[in-house]
Amino acid sequence: MTRKCEGDVMASLIAGGVDCDVHPAVPHLTSLLPYLNDYWRDQVTTRGMVDLVSQSYPQNSPIVARPDWRPESGKPGESLEDMQRHVLDPFRLKHAICNPLYGVQMVFSEDMQAAFCRALNDWLVKEWLDRDKRLRGSIVIPTQSVEKAVAEIERCAQDRRFVQVLMLVMGDTPLGKRALWPIYEAAERLDLAVGIHAGSAYHNPPTSVGWGSYHIEDYVGQAQAFQTQLTSVIVEGVFAKYPRLKMVMLESGVSWISPYLWRLHKFWRGVRMETPWVDRAPLELVRSNIRFSLQPFDAPPEPETLIRLFDHMQSDELVLFSTDYPHWQFDGQDALPQGLTPDLVRKIMIDNPHATYPRLT
Repeated sequence: MTRKCEGDVMASLIAGGVDCDVHPAVPHLTSLLPYLNDYWRDQVTTRGMVDLVSQSYPQNSPIVARPDWRPESGKPGESLEDMQRHVLDPFRLKHAICNPLYGVQMVFSEDMQAAFCRALNDWLVKEWLDRDKRLRGSIVIPTQSVEKAVAEIERCAQDRRFVQVLMLVMGDTPLGKRALWPIYEAAERLDLAVGIHAGSAYHNPPTSVGWGSYHIEDYVGQAQAFQTQLTSVIVEGVFAKYPRLKMVMLESGVSWISPYLWRLHKFWRGVRMETPWVDRAPLELVRSNIRFSLQPFDAPPEPETLIRLFDHMQSDELVLFSTDYPHWQFDGQDALPQGLTPDLVRKIMIDNPHATYPRLT
């Protein structure tokens, strides 16, 4: 459970950590039937709907699951026993936050999307949270209807095991737009973080210049989408209105943060008269309100470069430990990059997650 690197610097997993990004998989849409009311059960059955599959994670793509984490049959991540055996037990985790990436947010109908999100959240409670006390959940919301999204947040928040609201980085609109603010008000009021996860509803092209031809264009373009959304929530004034709100960028990568912030800071200084409500520098807002999951870690492998990258961030509180289970981001137990000091490991695995998610206590 340790990794040696130059200068005898160790990056060691420690017991009691928090994995901020694991993905329980819904076997089929029919798995949600017990959690739908009579009307929607009838709709699913009559229409012959069997699954909601997103191209964000093609099931047979190698990156979707490590070979040793891929089951002989079924979807990677659909078995609690596998998650316990692969991650919860060997990583000695105190908590793991479940972020279900299922295509319910791709549905165009507001009513159907709301019904499927409700069923997915109830399925998560019954099939996962109730079966392992280490697990915590994210509330999947029907973002096409802000009213229904807030209602679902308030319904699920009665269960303290929900610690986060989950949205996609590529949805229907920039996330700083004022129409979405009731979602952020509810999250702040109820001590919930807002997780922005890689992925798309595919209602719009996944790149700013249109539709690509290959999955790699979609996958690489996620980092650009995170930059766009981060700019939106900063310049629209989300954190001026909701100063206690924490947003977590999940599967965003981290190597782009410093150059992006330098550019944003430069132009903010030049045109700050346009957005007077942004009364703090973008870097300060990121330090206080934004966090980033560790995996997939996209920095060079040299320990010296890694330390320089964290120095450029000017904070040891931005990164949260994650495995991205069952996706293939590392082998064995090498979830931590080489070169991290023991103090930084503790910050990433324990201190930072608990400061980000008040409901973990």
